[in-house]
Amino acid sequence: MTTPLEARLNYTFKDPALLTRALTRSAYAREAGLPDGQHMDALAVLGDAAIDLSVIEEIIVSGEYDKGIITNRKVHAVNMLSLRMAAESLDLGSYVFWGKGEKSQEIWESGRVLAECYEALIGALYIDGGMSKVKTVIAASGIGENRKG
Repeated sequence: MTTPLEARLNYTFKDPALLTRALTRSAYAREAGLPDGQHMDALAVLGDAAIDLSVIEEIIVSGEYDKGIITNRKVHAVNMLSLRMAAESLDLGSYVFWGKGEKSQEIWESGRVLAECYEALIGALYIDGGMSKVKTVIAASGIGENRKG
């Protein structure tokens, strides 16, 4: 059965536990007594790399070859604001399992936190659906050089 977030992504996870892990903050995992590693942190690292790879590939395929220009264009395209906007476009914060303290502080208001949640989701997508699915979701979220809008 497809979840509302999967419908927004236009993708159904083969491994639903991977999606749950991507949406689970470490504070929630500790409070719930979940086993080590059953939270988003590692997936966020992977997602960060997958996003960078996707955007850098887009820049190179567009014809750029200068290392400095590629780096500057990537930094301009992938930043906390663009990742937060991508997370907000999916209403990602409403699907995340937040810790009690995070809920009381409404930590999702922090752009950095939502950006990390988006990175974790992309990391899970990479494992479950591969790089082509990552590229599709990133493009639909407006990250990269060919932003919508």
